[in-house]
Amino acid sequence: MKIPFVNLKKQYLDIKSDIDNAIAEVIQETSFIGGKHVKEFEKNFSEIYGVKHVISCANGTDSLYIIMKMLGIGVGDEVITAANSWISSSETITQTGARPVFLDVHPEYYSMDETLLRRKITNNTKAVMAVHLQGQMCAIDAIKKICVERGIYLIEDCAQSHFSLFEGLRAGLFGIAASFSFYPGKNLGAYGDAGCIITNDDLLAEKCRMYANHGALKKHHHVIEGINSRLDGLQAAILNAKIPYILDWTAKRIEKAELYRKYLSGIESLILPKQRENTVHSYHLFVVRAKRRDQLAEWLKSKDIEVAIHYPTALPNLPAYQYLKSENEKYPIATQLQNEILSLPIYPELTEQEIEYVANSIKDFYINEA
Repeated sequence: MKIPFVNLKKQYLDIKSDIDNAIAEVIQETSFIGGKHVKEFEKNFSEIYGVKHVISCANGTDSLYIIMKMLGIGVGDEVITAANSWISSSETITQTGARPVFLDVHPEYYSMDETLLRRKITNNTKAVMAVHLQGQMCAIDAIKKICVERGIYLIEDCAQSHFSLFEGLRAGLFGIAASFSFYPGKNLGAYGDAGCIITNDDLLAEKCRMYANHGALKKHHHVIEGINSRLDGLQAAILNAKIPYILDWTAKRIEKAELYRKYLSGIESLILPKQRENTVHSYHLFVVRAKRRDQLAEWLKSKDIEVAIHYPTALPNLPAYQYLKSENEKYPIATQLQNEILSLPIYPELTEQEIEYVANSIKDFYINEA
């Protein structure tokens, strides 16, 4: 049995006519940059997500940069973000001229540890970028409370948390603005790079839309200098074709996660992901902590099971950020996790038989290693 980490081909075959028709329509209309498909996507995502403004852009990384730039974050400022994340979360801070400040992660939930946040805030702190990793939301209520008390912006990185919920409110609706990635492997994914910004702030929405389009809201009328970060018509059409299925796909991811819990229970060498109370985890990833992680990964590979590590090196441990390190800055949990975490295959089309095969293969590994 061969089990890919993500099966985008199976997803395509399930909705083939929708995708093919969407692509054919864009080509027929030659609506490649901007146009009705992009407008329709922004409207569709706004309605299904329950937010006032959706500003599409070229990718999730750009969306983070644009938000911070339009909030006036720059040289001399600091932005706090999670120590265990993809580099987009931190490199975009640096791109604005600001300084990334890393916060160690929670030992059970793996998102930024809100209990450590206050001590990281200085007079230079302009924002907190809360990264909702793996589909698991941060303790966003506590983080928001601190941000409000200190008068700093709360920005949400929702690249891995489409349609996750905290006490009934979706990820991305707690702060001033949020970033989404629609990279192909995301819960809602395009067939190339794509992203968006969401916000309920009218002025910020206008500034972000302007900045992403060369500083203009209409052609040749450049109010400011901006960048070129536009969503392709093809990608917008593909996302439009997928939006009607996303809530069902999210429910199926949750079902697959529960099946993993059923079949992986009782393995002492494995820690299953814990879910915060009063939340809905959208399971972009199903991440376990495993003893002898690297050997287990090789074993699963030998069984034709594709796994991944998100992420093999915590951000402050990367060569790119050695200039930020001091003897007083330690990230013990993020550093421990980088050697233990393993992402198992999870997607709506995954079958119970395949999940059982993955679980039995893991059990066989630990029995053979005993």
